[in-house]
Amino acid sequence: MSTSDFTLSKAERISRKLVIDKLFTKGTSFVVYPIRVVYVTSTEEQEAQAAMMVSVSKKKFKRAVKRNYIKRRVKEAYRLNKHLLQIPESVGNISIAFIYLSGGFKSFDSLNQKMEEIMLQLNEKLCSENS
Repeated sequence: MSTSDFTLSKAERISRKLVIDKLFTKGTSFVVYPIRVVYVTSTEEQEAQAAMMVSVSKKKFKRAVKRNYIKRRVKEAYRLNKHLLQIPESVGNISIAFIYLSGGFKSFDSLNQKMEEIMLQLNEKLCSENS
């Protein structure tokens, strides 16, 4: 494991509207409370094998400061645990959306633990889809 495993580059973040639309129309989802995970695999060429985005409800958190605070925490938890994600060669690329469901703040330790669970569940689902 090198230090580059613990980075979150621009290429690893989803920003294209087409990818986001495809993610929410054709994606598969599961919940590890307080995060809902929506993912879709594709064989299209991407810069990064796994790309992610984070969404926090404006309805539950009116202030942008609070939404951004939660987004930073979820991104950090992902960055620290993305090495657990093992994507089979036949799958190609994966796009992942993390949607924060809770109406309150969770401690970083609990978010980090939930992100570990998410990565392990995602591995299982990718392997079962692959076979």
